[in-house]
Amino acid sequence: MAIHTSSTHRAGRREWTALAVLMLPVLLVSVDNTVLSFALPEISRELRPTGQQLMWIVDLYALMLAGLLIAMGSLGDRIGRRRMLVGGSIGFGVASVVAAFSTTPEMLIAGRALLGFFGASLMPSTLSLIRNIFDDARDRRTAIAAWAAMFSGGAVLGPVLGGYLLEHFWWGSVFLINVPLIVLFVPSALATIPESRDPSPGPFDPLSILLSLVAMVPLVFAIKHGASHGLDDTTVTALVLGLAAGWLFVRRQRHSASPMLDLTLFRNPVFSGALAANALSLMALAGFLYFGAQLLQLVLGLSPLESALVLVPGSIATMVAGFVAVRIVERVPPRTLVPLSFGLSASGYALAAFTGHPTVVSVAVAFTILGIGIGLAETITNDLILSSVPPQKAGAASAISETAYEIGAVLGTAVLGSVLTATFRSHLTIPSVARFGEQENAFETLGSTMEFAERFSAPVQGWIHASAASAFDLGVQYTAGAAIFVALAAAWVSRRTLRNS
Repeated sequence: MAIHTSSTHRAGRREWTALAVLMLPVLLVSVDNTVLSFALPEISRELRPTGQQLMWIVDLYALMLAGLLIAMGSLGDRIGRRRMLVGGSIGFGVASVVAAFSTTPEMLIAGRALLGFFGASLMPSTLSLIRNIFDDARDRRTAIAAWAAMFSGGAVLGPVLGGYLLEHFWWGSVFLINVPLIVLFVPSALATIPESRDPSPGPFDPLSILLSLVAMVPLVFAIKHGASHGLDDTTVTALVLGLAAGWLFVRRQRHSASPMLDLTLFRNPVFSGALAANALSLMALAGFLYFGAQLLQLVLGLSPLESALVLVPGSIATMVAGFVAVRIVERVPPRTLVPLSFGLSASGYALAAFTGHPTVVSVAVAFTILGIGIGLAETITNDLILSSVPPQKAGAASAISETAYEIGAVLGTAVLGSVLTATFRSHLTIPSVARFGEQENAFETLGSTMEFAERFSAPVQGWIHASAASAFDLGVQYTAGAAIFVALAAAWVSRRTLRNS
């Protein structure tokens, strides 16, 4: 693997201060990826979304990020990366208020879409600015490790913050935590972060942006719709539309003199393998949080704050493992360490799948093991991505890396969430007396099922609670089993692709 370095001055107080400020938008975007986890039961009870709407509430934010990151990165190259960060953060604050005060599932979905749109304007510039701020290679590696730790730490901090807020306030408060961070970030960014832009960018390509969105949205919809309705006409249509748009997007990039996405980067197996590892590590995290939050609250009976505290050891383990990886990789090659990290992730899921009925302790231990694997993988793969391309390609490489993060988050809830939902619905048994009074979407999710059961007397209520808990428990086992297979496959792929790293 070729490592591209520069021999220039070491970073001083101004550079490290700028890095601290850059961590704020990273924290905003990563926290919002997972902050809804512990609010899902309350959202299910108050807004009564369908199973598909609930997954769209979770997925659409990451979907918009994944579809727009490269486009926003291209725009930032033209108008200035710091300007993009500041403008995007203000829009992110406005979208947070819209989401916080949503009164219908549709309004919340729209708010999450706006958050994804403005979030996409924040993320692509962070790694590119790090490359511009830190000239010394050793300083830059440390800064990249901090970036990865903040992203993974923010992803697990989201449920902790959400759990505390839900213990004291209404569910919309989980979005309002963005506002004070934005108020702090805007003046700090203007004071400490130097402006940078591409001196000779290619033409902006709106058609490529449209094609990338048309490719991703139908594909994710096909996965989720197919899980609950099978391979019907809607699933097939969405799948064909997404694949066709994806083919047109790739074809346009190949024939463009100034492509929005430089496909030649993917010819490097180290680059491609590291990207796959990034996506799959976030897929594991998002999938675990999707079912873990509901399991801890609705089956094991913990409050939102208590549920969040169960994940604190895993949160700490993820962040510590990210920094430790910088030292370990000096002695253990990435081709060994990255597959090992996926082996740890598989072990965490195995604990959730094969230890019988889950307990608070088993969930905490499983998430800690999973967190160690994710922390190791993210730091190493981000370093591989940026060091395996020439310096002039760093901007494109960072945008693609962040896109892989968001695709992984989408797949975590779309694929693993669909397995969980399909298993729950197919194994849930409801007595006929409850079916007689059934309302629309009453038994779509665990939260709505538990809420609807409160309308009946003790015998019927107990029957529904027991059946729902049993069906959800089985769904967790099936979902964890699917995640084990994905993690082991990822270990094999990374071992093959990173052999020269």
